[in-house]
Amino acid sequence: MIPEELFKRRHFGTPVSITLIWTNYIVVIINTYAFAMCTQIKWYFWLVLGVLAVYNFFQINKNRETFDRKNLIVYGISLILLLVVFFLLRTQAQPC
Repeated sequence: MIPEELFKRRHFGTPVSITLIWTNYIVVIINTYAFAMCTQIKWYFWLVLGVLAVYNFFQINKNRETFDRKNLIVYGISLILLLVVFFLLRTQAQPC
């Protein structure tokens, strides 16, 4: 039997900052595998990163009240770790 208090719990969704961080990681990893695994990085890679940067800018401005100092620090650290992931993936680049 399922307890009744299980159905009374409220779930208001994942915070916008976490969703934005996950979106960044997914887009950059797929983009890197698709367009940057050769020794030459394709121009489309930079286009996708530019669109992602614009998306991040508008999401942060739209949700300014949820991005307090703590969330901005976490977001900044996630961007630094995203660069580390990019360079680790680029170590596997092969000539095409």
